[in-house]
Amino acid sequence: MTSHASTATPAATPAGTAAAASPFDSLFAGAPVMAIFRNMPTAQSLALANQAWDLGIDLVEVPIQTPDAVKTLEAVVAAGQERGKAVGAGTVLDREQVAVAHAAGAAFTVAPGLDLDIVVAARERSLPHLPGVATPTEVQVAMRAGLTWLKAFPAVALGPAWFRAMHGPFPAARFVATGGMDATNAESFLAAGARVVAVGSALSDPDQIPLLAAVLRRGSGSRA
Repeated sequence: MTSHASTATPAATPAGTAAAASPFDSLFAGAPVMAIFRNMPTAQSLALANQAWDLGIDLVEVPIQTPDAVKTLEAVVAAGQERGKAVGAGTVLDREQVAVAHAAGAAFTVAPGLDLDIVVAARERSLPHLPGVATPTEVQVAMRAGLTWLKAFPAVALGPAWFRAMHGPFPAARFVATGGMDATNAESFLAAGARVVAVGSALSDPDQIPLLAAVLRRGSGSRA
């Protein structure tokens, strides 16, 4: 039987204070939008990934909830390598999935919640990890573990006010708003303090593409 108990703990960093530079600082430097392709056939994921990259979205995430999804991740990773784009593995729930993500060539891992055992496993493989948080306690624990980039999930349920409230006690936190995000609400979350919004089905909606392009233009301008 495989044990999930970690043999190491992440190094502690005082919550709310500046931490060491994160690989996500550069990964997210180009655009305020990340694309997520969940439960999609490989061909559709590849088409949407290329569309995202053409649009200016640098980072793509493929959740690996099924064996077929792992194959999709491998295909999108290969396509990303040809274009110099980073592709991550999402919905990583245990150490075994960290290993699967690493073997598939993922550049980073993403989880819906905060599990320090996964944080350790990702660090053992030099994989940047983006954990999910939804409460001040989770933010504080994550930041004490040295994580400054955090996935705020489910963002649409938390609302923009949550991001404004978190900025006070945790000014060093960098939030990626995930869950219910699209081109119609992205601006309100970015204005409230989210550094990045993660969208999925919006890339399949022709009406949202011009809106996403506008979000990317404004976001890139604010980072220049």
